[in-house]
Amino acid sequence: MPSERVGRDDMAAIDADMQDDDAVGTATPAKRRLAGKVLVLYIALPLLLLIGAGAGIYMSGIFGGAEEEPVAAKVVAPPVYYDMPDFLVNLSGPPPQHYLKMRVALQVRDKEAVALVDGAMPRILDGFQTFLRELRPEDLEGSQGMLNLREELMRRIELATQEPVVKDVLFKEIIVQ
Repeated sequence: MPSERVGRDDMAAIDADMQDDDAVGTATPAKRRLAGKVLVLYIALPLLLLIGAGAGIYMSGIFGGAEEEPVAAKVVAPPVYYDMPDFLVNLSGPPPQHYLKMRVALQVRDKEAVALVDGAMPRILDGFQTFLRELRPEDLEGSQGMLNLREELMRRIELATQEPVVKDVLFKEIIVQ
């Protein structure tokens, strides 16, 4: 039995030593290193957010990041218009006969283009007259009809002048009877 007693005593001594070591370990706190997730959440993420916000504010121009262009630097030439003669044509279609009276102005690219339009005026008038006589009254109905008419007149002007000198066709008056 003495061997049992010695074994038990030895075990009790070992248990006491372990408890003493645990007590000593809790009495002096061990330094813990910051975990990777804590480092990212509390340090890296806010730092990145602050840098991004600062860059955004700088780029928006609040702190002088974007420079404004002077207003006087943008000089736009006034538009140049060319008045076409009035058109009065009969439209195609079944009776009763319908007529179209139309006044248009052309917006040309510059003053030099007016001379080109004047030189090509017989061709432009011929193109307009032949196209307008083939129209039916229902071709001119609604905004889509007017848009199609404008596009076709622009195409006929380009064919007559052989270059794009007209920016837009502006309708002054359109009467269909």
